[in-house]
Order: sequence, then C-alpha cells, then structure tokens
Amino acid sequence: MSESGGLMESLKRMAGTLLAIFQTRLELLSIEVEEERLNIKQMLLYGSIALLFFALATILLTTFVVVVFWDSYRLQVLASFIVLYFVAGLLAWNALNGVANRKSKLFSASLAALADDRDQLTPLP
Repeated sequence: MSESGGLMESLKRMAGTLLAIFQTRLELLSIEVEEERLNIKQMLLYGSIALLFFALATILLTTFVVVVFWDSYRLQVLASFIVLYFVAGLLAWNALNGVANRKSKLFSASLAALADDRDQLTPLP
C-alpha cells in the first residue's frame, strides 16, 4: 500500500507542478496582452495628435505659398501641391501595407517559455 500511496503522491505533486507552470504561463500571456493593449492605445493617441498638427502645418504652409504666388503662378503652385500630397499619400499607404503585412511578435515570450517547458518535460533519449 505504501508504494501506491507514494505513487499517488508523486502524481499529485507532478499534476500540481504542471498546473503551476500552466498558471504562470497564463499570467505571462495576460501581462503580454495588457502591455500590447496599452502600447497600442498610447501609439494611437500620440499618432493622432502628431497627425493633427502635421495636417494643420501642411494646410497653413500650402495657404501661405499659394498666397505668395497668387498673382503669377497660383495654378502651378496648386498643381505642385496636389502632386506632392498625392505622392506622400501613396508612400504612406505603402508603408501602412508593409506594417500590416509584418508578422506580430505578440506572445513571443509566452511561446518561448512554453517551448522551454516542453523541452524540460520531454524525456531524454
């Protein structure tokens, strides 16, 4: 009876250890998700503020240059700004597509930790 009791205790400890490892990994995963969420919110806030001020500066610069050249080259200046803004928009769209197609590093720490756990729990040949 003591051998089966010892075996049961060993199995219970192993199950407890596995559950503790699983709990730790879930906590790590939740921390990564929360960090990523906060990072995205912060990036959106600062990006929106920067975009607002860049848009205001662009509008004012365009207005200033058009007013300076109003008498002689207003149509050429407006056409130049249209081309400039269109090219800038295409470049930004291309950059956005590049970022959208890039692989995310979300959960990389959790996946690495799980791989380490698997390697440690796998019996050696």
